[in-house]
Amino acid sequence: MTTAQNLPVVVIGAGPVGLAAAAHLTERGLEPLVVEAGDGAGAAVARWGHVRLFSPWRYDVDAAARRLLTSAGAGAGAGRGEPWSEPEPDVLPTGADLVEQYLAPLADALVNRAGVQIRYRTQVLAVTKDGADRSRSLGRERLPYLVRLATGPVDGSGGPGTVEEIRARAVIDASGTYGRPNPLGTSGLPTLGEPESVRFLAGALPDVLGRDRERFAGRHTLVVGMGHSAANTLLSLVELAEQEAAQGTPGTRITWAIRGGSPRRLYGGGSGDDLPARGLLGTRLRDAVEAGRIELLTRVAIDRLEPSTDPAGDTVRVLGSARRDGDDGALDLTVHHIAAATGFRPDLEMLREVRLDLDPVVEAPRQIAPLIDPNFHSCGTVPAHGEAELTHPDAGFYLVGMKSYGRAPTFLLATGYEQVRSIAAALAGDRAAADAVELNLPETGVCSSDLALAADADGKVSTDEPATSGAGSCCAVPAAPQQVSIGLAPSGAGPASGEPVGAGPVDARSVGPVGFSTGVVHGRSGDQ
Repeated sequence: MTTAQNLPVVVIGAGPVGLAAAAHLTERGLEPLVVEAGDGAGAAVARWGHVRLFSPWRYDVDAAARRLLTSAGAGAGAGRGEPWSEPEPDVLPTGADLVEQYLAPLADALVNRAGVQIRYRTQVLAVTKDGADRSRSLGRERLPYLVRLATGPVDGSGGPGTVEEIRARAVIDASGTYGRPNPLGTSGLPTLGEPESVRFLAGALPDVLGRDRERFAGRHTLVVGMGHSAANTLLSLVELAEQEAAQGTPGTRITWAIRGGSPRRLYGGGSGDDLPARGLLGTRLRDAVEAGRIELLTRVAIDRLEPSTDPAGDTVRVLGSARRDGDDGALDLTVHHIAAATGFRPDLEMLREVRLDLDPVVEAPRQIAPLIDPNFHSCGTVPAHGEAELTHPDAGFYLVGMKSYGRAPTFLLATGYEQVRSIAAALAGDRAAADAVELNLPETGVCSSDLALAADADGKVSTDEPATSGAGSCCAVPAAPQQVSIGLAPSGAGPASGEPVGAGPVDARSVGPVGFSTGVVHGRSGDQ
């Protein structure tokens, strides 16, 4: 008789955190089955492969993955015995580097050395309990999970392809959020006309200086958002405009729209920042705005998009309200493209039959939500957390990685690695290891992209810059690492030394920053 304990652990997503989960499960003697909607490992990362991470390699490689890749006989080329060479720890990789030098070799090692099954081009349609919908309670805890999959389309039409069902003892959802961007509407809904204007939407991270160059050169682009994605796109557009003007082809225009009243949070703290180099991205962006290379609009609310009615038309009209030069008024802008860097949200539709305990604000597991709420936190104030904080009413189901953060953009790659290490320990019955959650970050790190801007073409950072290093795909941190235990501020940082961080939902959402001061209030509460 097949019992839940004889079944595999299904891991959804073959990105950095999903493959790390498979590596930790394998080390624990558990059988993972990885399903990935894309064509290969790190398919979502490859979509922003032109972007350089803000963290060096030392923080981008999971510990269990490193052990597998460096074990005797491990090969990087589909098990052909080619040794894996770990990248130089202080070099900043691009997304493409992450896939080619780490994720693809890791997937090969998992398959060819550890015997892990990874199924590509396989989409998860639904997760449920085998034989019970979410309303049935009797005997629910004894039932395995049922995962409905679609593998490839039947033809080229993009249909569901072959549909099948598999059973699992546990499910780890590391599918991320990159495929679910937030709409332009300020109320959480697509603005009127947004679906009809899809051909003008360039995504959060277009390759402005690479494959998308011709699309933006000599055109007017509206960038919406106030995170690092928006900043990267804006600075790339500034560089494109300068290159085009130098070649005698001016006309590349840039308008930046933010919903808040000031870009101060993205500009950084300037002289009030404990790490001078951290203000590099903000300083460059502020200089471009003040020099007139970027037109900044604040208090923007986009009410409607009106695409050109001419089939050959290449513009879209953006209507709403905005503040320009200190005055509030109507927004009526005609542009060629819109880069909507407005964040992402999790796909929860496939989990409708799973009993989840999600926070009503950020759609993250309730216990970690107060620690990551973007209204009060940046990724520099999020402590490590593990299996105990990621549990749901249906035991054995976990949201991890970026998806575990719901709508919060504060995710650290290193935090995701610690999540799956703890979960693998718990599934293997090692409660002590599962609860010993620590993170090797200097006082939990700070959000920054300074290193990426200071890096040369090979990803090396000038030694003239103050020494910093990264702690995930969005953040950079000072060089000397320190272990930070769950729930405690590190000695001498943030709240009183040893004071619990986030003792309750209200306090956790208003707790002071843990880590180095940035000179500005963390989270959206600093936008006023």
